[in-house]
Amino acid sequence: MLFLQNMEDITDKKYSRVTTKSLQEMKRNGQKISMLTAYDYSFGGLVDKAGIDIILVGDSASNVMAGHETTLPVTLDQMIYHASSVVRAAKRALVVVDLPFGTYQSDSKEALRSAIRIMKESGAHAVKVEGGEQVKDSIERITQAGIPVMGHLGLTPQSIYKFGSYTVRAREENEAKQLLNEVKLIEKIGCFGIVLEKIPALVAKKATDSIKIPTIGIGAGANVDGQVLVLHDMLGMNKEFSPRFLRRYCDLDKIIHEAISQYGKDVKSKNFPNENEQY
Repeated sequence: MLFLQNMEDITDKKYSRVTTKSLQEMKRNGQKISMLTAYDYSFGGLVDKAGIDIILVGDSASNVMAGHETTLPVTLDQMIYHASSVVRAAKRALVVVDLPFGTYQSDSKEALRSAIRIMKESGAHAVKVEGGEQVKDSIERITQAGIPVMGHLGLTPQSIYKFGSYTVRAREENEAKQLLNEVKLIEKIGCFGIVLEKIPALVAKKATDSIKIPTIGIGAGANVDGQVLVLHDMLGMNKEFSPRFLRRYCDLDKIIHEAISQYGKDVKSKNFPNENEQY
């Protein structure tokens, strides 16, 4: 009984500040890792206060904040702006920032310069890059400089024009084998964790079981070490995006629309402000 109680204490361990070391400890102890995106101070604070382990300042800001069709247009300066806003709000969560398209793929020295700018100018705790073998030199140079790097394999949105669609990756045996090899490569060259996006659950399980660093899934099934969603999607603020893996936890689109509409009606009808709402 005492052994079982100790195991429960380990798997339910509370962290006052999440670090890369904390995440690897969570994996060893079988404690699931929660991760959500945020792009500003207000939402960053709400996510942090809710006890989410990792806040990803994702290049998905290009879509949900700026209205672009893909993640490609967002710039390094814009990512630093969003990241610094979130960092000011985060008291517990590890803040990870996407290196945007074009800042790390072609030159490892440029990759390091980009990562240094994010760390120095935003105060973030780590960066995330998409890809495996093709960005190996960039990952190695960044980690050797002491900057934690999270990898990202499977569907990599920055390569959307190469893939041609947002369909599930690694369904074919050859691609699955390549992904499993690159998972091990990413661990070997020093990444502290890996996002696995939109791949078969069985492949994600094999990947997770083959390495000691944590895997964070999005559309990768339950047998990974943690899960990530885009905040605006899970809050129901984006009705156009409805993949199988998305669970909406509320309908903010409806709630916000009704609130704003009611405000407009109250102003037009002279119901706002009333006598108690003025000086």
